[in-house]
Order: sequence, then structure tokens, then C-alpha cells
Amino acid sequence: MSINASTQQVAVWSDHTQERIALDAIQKINHIATLPEVTVKIIQLVEDPDSTAQDLNKIITNDPALGVRILKVVNSAFYGLPGQIASVNRAIVLLGLNAVKNIAIAASLARLFRGGQICPGFDAKDLWTHSVAVATATKQLGDRSRLELPDEAFLAGLIHDVGIMVEIQTCRAKFVEAFDQFQANEQLSLRQAEQQVLGANHEHFGAALCKAWKLPDSLTYVTGFHHRPLDLAPQHRTLACLVHIADIVAARAKVGLSVSVDTREVANELFESVQLTQQVVDEVCRQLPKAIEQADFILHDAA
Repeated sequence: MSINASTQQVAVWSDHTQERIALDAIQKINHIATLPEVTVKIIQLVEDPDSTAQDLNKIITNDPALGVRILKVVNSAFYGLPGQIASVNRAIVLLGLNAVKNIAIAASLARLFRGGQICPGFDAKDLWTHSVAVATATKQLGDRSRLELPDEAFLAGLIHDVGIMVEIQTCRAKFVEAFDQFQANEQLSLRQAEQQVLGANHEHFGAALCKAWKLPDSLTYVTGFHHRPLDLAPQHRTLACLVHIADIVAARAKVGLSVSVDTREVANELFESVQLTQQVVDEVCRQLPKAIEQADFILHDAA
């Protein structure tokens, strides 16, 4: 599908049948439809404007593994903060409540990418590697953009292809059939093959999961429109545009499994939408391997 802009179009699925197929599939699988209790509590708390770092610390003390992960992040080079932070409460103050929320969601997300080889040519771990690369590139692009961006940039890239794993968890045999068709026909994109076999594609499944998990709308827009971000209304498209470009960057760099990436070229409209240039994209592509090392350091034991 092309990424022609439609400034009048809002962020909804044009075909409600696709939405229904994706939502019905997710609701049948309890372990997908629900987030860990601690993550749900963190999301609810962060959405409360009266919440404090101390409130968040009380929740995290009940999940030592999450506390360790937060300390690992705050002491890594990824956020560029001073090291040797030993207090979770201090880490929360330095990172901010939203960043901690994103770390918790990322850890929950990673569990969906377990499973190894699904079929010849497709390994879930390779898709996770690609997702980490896209997350890293999205953050790098966001940092270089002149726009005021939400701090969900990294998580947006990490979650963009989660719909593929939802397809595998809910209708594995049909996904394998779709993937086989995609591999056998060079004229067919993975999304088109999914549409033919499953009645919906991974954008629909990803957006449905975000709705089931009650994640911010910005992440629903990313998962549902990262292949066609200009179909979103202008006020909703920034993160989706960045992820679309980051998807191309990761594919060009040949990091992980990039089978879902339809193009290797960035449309001029996308550059204009996020106020970036080809030179910046090329720079991010060159620096991606080193940047991924920092991301891997804080994520390698999550998947």
C-alpha cells in the first residue's frame, strides 16, 4: 500500500471487519490480552497527574526484577545520565515516570517474542533483533528532529511489529501459510499475504493489542499505521512517521528480520513531516550498530 497523505483521514480502520478479526483473536488468548499486574498498576499511576516518584517506587518494590532493570537502565550509557545510581527511587526521579512506564511495558512486550523458529525463514528472535534496531533508530531520529517528541520514541519502535507475534500466538498455522505465500511471490508484500490468508494484517493485530493493553493512543497509531503513517491525521502521525523511517534504516542496515518492510526508500513527504533530511537518516544508519549495543545491554535479558 502506498503512503499517500490524506489530511482529512482520522486514525481509524477503514474496514471494521479487519478490526473485529484482530480483536476477536486477541480476546481468545488470555496471556496476550492481559499485561502483568505490576505493569497495569504502573500505567494507571503514571496517567494520574498527582502521582509522585515515591508512589511509583512503592509499586516497583513488589517487583525486584523490574527494580533491577530500572537501575540497569539509569546506569547505562543509553540515557546519558550519571552512573552509580543505587536507589530505585533516585532512578525514577532521574528517568521520569513516563520512562519507567516505558521500561515496564518493554519488559512485558519482550515475552511475546519468545519461541525461536516459527517456520523456514522466520525466527521470532530475529524479529526481536529487528525491533530493537528500529527502537534504537527511532530514538536516534527523534533526538535529531527539531520537533517536540514524546518520550515513547524507543518503545514505539520496539512495539511496531508486535502484531506479527500476535498473529503467531493466535493463528500460527495461518500466519505460516501467509508467510509461505509471501516468500513464494516477489510481487506480494507480507501485509498483503496476511490480508489474503488471515483477513487482516499485522498492523490491525498490533493496534488491537495496544487497545487490549490500554496503551497510549500514540502507540496504537504506530502499530496500526507504521507502514502508512501519512494516512494518519497530521496531529497523530509524528511517531508513526519516525518508526516508518527507522524501519527502513534497520532494513538497510540488515539488522534482524526485516521481512515486513515494504520499501527501502523514504518518501519526501515523510522527511517534511518530521523535519529530517536524508543526511540525518544516513548518519543514523551508520551509527546504528554502536547504538544497538547500548540498547541490547538493557534489553538482552528481557526477551
